[in-house]
Amino acid sequence: MSFCAFFGGEAFRGHFEPGIYVCSKCGYELFSSTAKYQHSSPWPAFTEPIHADSVAKYEERPGALKVSCGKCGNGLGHEFLNDGLKRGQSRF
Repeated sequence: MSFCAFFGGEAFRGHFEPGIYVCSKCGYELFSSTAKYQHSSPWPAFTEPIHADSVAKYEERPGALKVSCGKCGNGLGHEFLNDGLKRGQSRF
């Protein structure tokens, strides 16, 4: 399953079958379906990347990090700090 940017409709937002979400540019593993959860945003929501180096990130503004593929740098969106399912958990 390729993870891609939002262009008027995200194909995998409501997709919850078992699998691995990969970078649409290079195919690197980003997120597991076990880390995916339902969220009110128009994008898929994940609690954590599949590997420590799956994503690269830098602070864009307080509470939000810009996230890209850890292998090729393809833009993936954001990590929102303390906005996950559990207290202290992030939402990707």
